[in-house]
Amino acid sequence: MAVMWTTFILALSYVLAWAVVLRVLTRQRMESSTRIAWIMIVSTLPVVGIIAYLLFGEVRIAHAERQRARDIRDHLSGIWEPSPDAVTDPPDWLAGISSTVRAVGGMMPLSGNRLALLAEADDGFDAMIHAIDAAEDHVHVLFYIWLDDTSGRRVATALCAAARRGVACRVIVDAIGSRKFTRTTAWREMLDSGVELDVAMPAGFSPMRALSRRLDLRNHRKIVLIDNRIGFTGSRNAADMAFSMKPKYAPWVDVWLSVEGPVVRQMQGVFLADWMSYTGQDLGAEMLATVPAADRPGLVAQVLATGPDRREGSVQDCILAMLAIARHRVTITTPYYVPTAALDAAIQACARRGVEVTLILPARNDSLLVRGASEGFYYGLLRSGVQIRLFEGGLLHAKLVTVDGRITMLGSGNLDRRSFELNYEMNLVVSGGNFAEIVDERQDSYVGRSRELSLSEVQSWSFWRRIRNNLLALAAPLL
Repeated sequence: MAVMWTTFILALSYVLAWAVVLRVLTRQRMESSTRIAWIMIVSTLPVVGIIAYLLFGEVRIAHAERQRARDIRDHLSGIWEPSPDAVTDPPDWLAGISSTVRAVGGMMPLSGNRLALLAEADDGFDAMIHAIDAAEDHVHVLFYIWLDDTSGRRVATALCAAARRGVACRVIVDAIGSRKFTRTTAWREMLDSGVELDVAMPAGFSPMRALSRRLDLRNHRKIVLIDNRIGFTGSRNAADMAFSMKPKYAPWVDVWLSVEGPVVRQMQGVFLADWMSYTGQDLGAEMLATVPAADRPGLVAQVLATGPDRREGSVQDCILAMLAIARHRVTITTPYYVPTAALDAAIQACARRGVEVTLILPARNDSLLVRGASEGFYYGLLRSGVQIRLFEGGLLHAKLVTVDGRITMLGSGNLDRRSFELNYEMNLVVSGGNFAEIVDERQDSYVGRSRELSLSEVQSWSFWRRIRNNLLALAAPLL
């Protein structure tokens, strides 16, 4: 009897495995590399592979949830379509990028903006705290991670004071990234002060939820907005550089910037869409106020909001468009480099045609899996002429792309598949003035704190390190 049951279970597992393989082969929106990776896993480890695929194999969102997100975007179309005097006709060299950003995120390029990179240190939040202290109508805050440290408490204290004097304060945090903070005294004090609080994408496992919605979708955005007047965004979470969640990698080095001008309205649209999606609360037409130009002609800026509820593309499409116009210099800073084959090939092709391409990564990564997967791409990058710099001044967490000193992309999105496919992200694409040069100066400061990785060093890595890295690179489509 035991032998018969064992045979039955084995037969059933292989039947289910082949059923999953057939599903992988018939998925319409799956890359070939991802198909191959899943087929290998399901074929070699049937039980583990089947469970893993059911939980993480598809970007699964319930049809009703996807439709609700689409309806909200349609409802807020007034934010996506600003006053005509802010709309700019981009020059020929920028037109393809602007069109790609609009096709992916739905928003157009706007002139009349002023952006400023803020200090790298903890006092980089000073301007934001001052703006919250001066708020008269509303403050909207969205952070992926919020920690109960000095910076996190400074933001919470400012919000409490604003709410007590009658300013409408609304806060969204991610359920996983900020799970500890929602149980702190600072969180309760904000609630008691009248701050409206919401937790995005509550965690917890149930079979029904796992079948209707992929469990590891997260809201990774970082947005602060005050009075439809000024916004703040970048890669920084509401936390000190010491980052008590993972202190051994500290300091965490981020980019944080202030934003003024018509593009603030687009940032407001991203926040409102999330707020309505999570709470069902329509904040009304008062949130649709036109944001005046902060400068003339000012910078041209365009919000790129992406997420798994959209099927029009990803951050990657826009980076590919930027790489296509590069003629002299491309500098990329990212903490996590787990690209698609298309993006990795585009970066290599850029270097091979004579563009100076520099990729700045942290020397130590907080994810061993990501570090190994990234290292699996280094040989091809170096062979093509890409300069790889390993930042040794902490964990470099900034996400920056600049091309030819003319155009910049920055925000919350990493160069990895999570940001391309699973996370809700918000980036800005900026051109005009000398903003890209200022960002390049910041990236040059990273280079000054980095060491160059040579091809000979990669070739000297041990046999087992190369095996590990290349296996993880093969698994990159699943990370």
